[in-house]
Amino acid sequence: MLYAVLFLVYEKEKRADDMNLLYKSTRDAQHTVTASEAILKGLAPDGGLFVPVSVPKLDVAMEELKGMSYQETAYAVMKQFLTDFTEEELRHCIDSAYDSKFDTEVIAPLVKVGDTYHLELFHGATIAFKDMALSILPHLLTTSARKNHVENEIVILTATSGDTGKAALAGFADVPGTRIIVFYPKNGVSRVQELQMVTQKGSNTAVVAIHGNFDNAQSGVKALFEDKELEQEMTEKGYQFSSANSINIGRLVPQVVYYVYAYAKLLDNGEIVQGEEINVTVPTGNFGNILAAYYAKQMGVPIAKLICASNENKVLFDFFQTGTYDKNREFVLTSSPSMDILISSNLERLIYAIAGQDDGKDRELMEALKSEGRYEITPEMRGRLSDFAGGYATEEETMAAIRNTYNSTGYVMDTHTAVASHVCRAYREDSGDHKKAVVASTASPYKFVKSVMSAIDGKYEAMDEFDLIDELEKVSRTAVPNAIKEIRNAQILHTRECDADKMKETVKEILDI
Repeated sequence: MLYAVLFLVYEKEKRADDMNLLYKSTRDAQHTVTASEAILKGLAPDGGLFVPVSVPKLDVAMEELKGMSYQETAYAVMKQFLTDFTEEELRHCIDSAYDSKFDTEVIAPLVKVGDTYHLELFHGATIAFKDMALSILPHLLTTSARKNHVENEIVILTATSGDTGKAALAGFADVPGTRIIVFYPKNGVSRVQELQMVTQKGSNTAVVAIHGNFDNAQSGVKALFEDKELEQEMTEKGYQFSSANSINIGRLVPQVVYYVYAYAKLLDNGEIVQGEEINVTVPTGNFGNILAAYYAKQMGVPIAKLICASNENKVLFDFFQTGTYDKNREFVLTSSPSMDILISSNLERLIYAIAGQDDGKDRELMEALKSEGRYEITPEMRGRLSDFAGGYATEEETMAAIRNTYNSTGYVMDTHTAVASHVCRAYREDSGDHKKAVVASTASPYKFVKSVMSAIDGKYEAMDEFDLIDELEKVSRTAVPNAIKEIRNAQILHTRECDADKMKETVKEILDI
């Protein structure tokens, strides 16, 4: 009798596992975990990134999706990826994330600007697209911890090129059972970005400026995740690491939602007909945002080209042109600092896919990147990149895009969106492909006010950055966001700095290990 009962329990659990979408590492496909386990771990133990065993298909027709709210769309998409979450758990995470923290009920407005559609992803608490995922990640993470009976305090360890840091800090501030440590490159972010981070309240928050660039910060964080000695010391103190960077699948999945939503809204607004293909242009640094669009396409959204827009740090453009990824080049500080990246971590997920999910090949290429700073994909892999196109904008072209768009339409965009706008227009002219185009608008112009206003008119160059905020309000006819109002007179709470090679010691000091 006992055997029969145990067998029935085993069969029930086996069926549940069979129904769950599992995740595997790009560097070891043999070991699989559930979605909640992948979210908790952040990075796979072997240094690889978690990917779904297969990208699920949408099980809701576009005709139905076009009438859905953002929250309803989020559930329709995320339930396909996060299959070990109950409906109640997932809806609670979604409703807790996409609420009054956003300054518009539609969460991600789609605005027609000239002959393109700007998907405005900057209406959250920190006025950048990172809010779209980092508003929900703390809820996904704490739910995952409960599901997996985690008793350790979770330490969120994050590197930022400007936007992820503040969005993660805002999301995790004073969340019970968590600590968050953010590293950012000193002098490598805008003044507004820096002030947003160093004025962050919360007893569980720590912000550190490193003497180096974003790639130094990102490489240092990955090294800490892979440090087994540190992991043991953390465990003894009751801590465990997780990540809020887009290497965490809990960051990537919510980003898929807004591409599904954008297509459905184009359909709902009568801008396209059912099944009509569109192109999507994404300003790209760490490759997570455009990878989410790639996943949306694989889910069944009729996206034709995924246009990867780079600034003068054009390592991704060169990769799509040549099949060689080479970070051995000058690092350029630009007016679009969130894209000032030479090691695009999320590209590994695409490399794994175009390698035919060959974890051995992925390991080989990532090891070459680590040891030599470059790798070259095979001709067969290059043949699988046909969904993508690449382009880049110089600083002059970025400024011209802001100025020309404002002069012709009255619309003011930030520097990152301007890179994508220029690349979108150049792609159309060069290719003759005039499909309807969505541009991912990734930050509010208020976040980069000095560069934006100087681009519109040279007379603003000599003005103080905070005086320019009031000028931008007049020019753009949009109210100053709360995120900017809050930092004008906020007290600086975080002053810690360290050399790039002292990140481990700094983390241990913060955690008192």
